[in-house]
Amino acid sequence: VQLVESGGGLVQPGGSLRLSCTASGFSIERYLMNWFRVPPGKEREFVARSVGGSTTIADSVKGRFTISRADSENMFYLHMDSLRPDDTAWYYCNAVRFSNDFWGQGTRVTVSS
Repeated sequence: VQLVESGGGLVQPGGSLRLSCTASGFSIERYLMNWFRVPPGKEREFVARSVGGSTTIADSVKGRFTISRADSENMFYLHMDSLRPDDTAWYYCNAVRFSNDFWGQGTRVTVSS
């Protein structure tokens, strides 16, 4: 079982990135899928969630970030627009179903000019 995030990097303020989460060893189809982030020196923050066809986006990123999933491809995405310096963080993919709680290793996003 593995989750692997990719797509992070350095981007200028106002820019965009798409993070990908690739799942292997299980099917994400019936899983609640989350994106979390850990800003430098801060606690983990909820970013967005997808489950059962519905999505929840944190207020701090609402209107700028969206999520999507391709269950048939075992992929989960975070689309980030209008990035700001305070979006700088490690971003983590998380899959939850019953007692299963899987995490990726994270991908780093740095928003800076």
